[in-house]
Amino acid sequence: MNSVMWKILSAASAIAAAQAANQSLNIIWKGATGGQPPTVPEDPETTWKEAIAWAALSGAIMGVARMFATRQAAAYYVRSTGKMPKALVRD
Repeated sequence: MNSVMWKILSAASAIAAAQAANQSLNIIWKGATGGQPPTVPEDPETTWKEAIAWAALSGAIMGVARMFATRQAAAYYVRSTGKMPKALVRD
């Protein structure tokens, strides 16, 4: 039962992190460039500079947001069950 609880909790936290990261990305991009973020960075009409900047920024922000959300979910899980989720136990 606990593994099902962890799967649900980690999935929900990942979704919330992705939404928060996406909103943050848009705000950061608009603040830094003054324009809208590229909707399709793979489009050949998007400049290489813009596409690479978007890929680097989005990768970093999404990675940090997901890691933060997973850590928070794990802390909640430990408080609730008294043990670390099996998926996060070090070998």
